[in-house]
Amino acid sequence: MKHELICGNCLEVLPTLGYFDCLIADPFDNIGLKYNSYKDRIPKDKYREFLWQCLNLFVEHAGISWVSYNAKWTWMMGSFIEDLERVHPDVTAKPFVQSFTFGQNNTRDCGPGHRPLVRLRHKGAPLYPDHIKVPSWRQLNGDKRAAEGGKVPLDCWYEFPRVVGNSKQRRRWHKTQLHEGLIERCIKLSTHEGGAVCDVFSGTGTVVRVCKRIGRHSTSIELDPFYCEKISEENQIKAPLLS
Repeated sequence: MKHELICGNCLEVLPTLGYFDCLIADPFDNIGLKYNSYKDRIPKDKYREFLWQCLNLFVEHAGISWVSYNAKWTWMMGSFIEDLERVHPDVTAKPFVQSFTFGQNNTRDCGPGHRPLVRLRHKGAPLYPDHIKVPSWRQLNGDKRAAEGGKVPLDCWYEFPRVVGNSKQRRRWHKTQLHEGLIERCIKLSTHEGGAVCDVFSGTGTVVRVCKRIGRHSTSIELDPFYCEKISEENQIKAPLLS
């Protein structure tokens, strides 16, 4: 399998690349986290412009795009999706939720317990639900009526907790990280073995780790040179290409 790492801005790099079966995007949340060399706090209008550019670019370069975002921006993202479906009438959007069972205690209000995802899919882009079947309640409880092979999960995914400080998956050199199981499910639902996946905000390299494990080609784009070095070193990818 081929795994490529490019150091650069995804808005500049992605237009130079080809078309992918699946694209994974976890853009910065714009909530003030301290990343290594770029800001997680820009004016709201600039952030809106950035996300709108991203969404349009994603659907131009992938059959299926998955976008994970902070629940704070749910209303903004919803308005974008309505506009996006008008601009790209062959694209349909489906909401998903990563539901958390653990979170920080908040004495002033209910704390955040989920992270939304949206799947943007061109009409005709294949899905592979058989790839992500899980054991059903009937299977687990010995019910003979259980469907063979398990069931396709619903769109609320509670199996994948936040990757917190004591998680075995945690890369402490980065502020945020998505669960590998979540990424694996997105990719398996969207691609067959040997498919091409693009990760436009590579961060800790979660997508390339998953792709190497399940047999998909990957192209990873990351803006920060230090994060690129860490991804390259851990995954034995040659030195990142510079855009």
